[in-house]
Amino acid sequence: MPIQIYESSEDYLESILILQKENGIVHSIDVANHLHFSKASVSVAMKKLRENGYINMEKDGRLSLLPPGMEIAERIYERHRVLTDFFVSIGIDQETAAKDACKIEHDLSDITFQKLKEAIAKMQESLMAPASPQ
Repeated sequence: MPIQIYESSEDYLESILILQKENGIVHSIDVANHLHFSKASVSVAMKKLRENGYINMEKDGRLSLLPPGMEIAERIYERHRVLTDFFVSIGIDQETAAKDACKIEHDLSDITFQKLKEAIAKMQESLMAPASPQ
């Protein structure tokens, strides 16, 4: 069962993961810029995440995800990607799709998300299957 933390903490962890994938090295200022939050609020959040064992902060300020933080970040990021791609596939513009995915990714139960992934896979299979002659 996934670890339960606040939605805002999930957003911070997901942002660290995304920024690590994009830039390799992540500092609090990068997270603040990515989320459009103040440096002060990000600093407080990073302290709480560090104290709770989700991230590590090096002496130079570099952030890294510890295993519990990585687990949460990867779960939320997968949900974000799958939901965004699905919304785009049904005709929603990328920006709206990403914003809506961000709203939903935190609240969707694991079983609903799994069933949604299965339904998307079936839809993709049927789209790729050759048409049967009639």
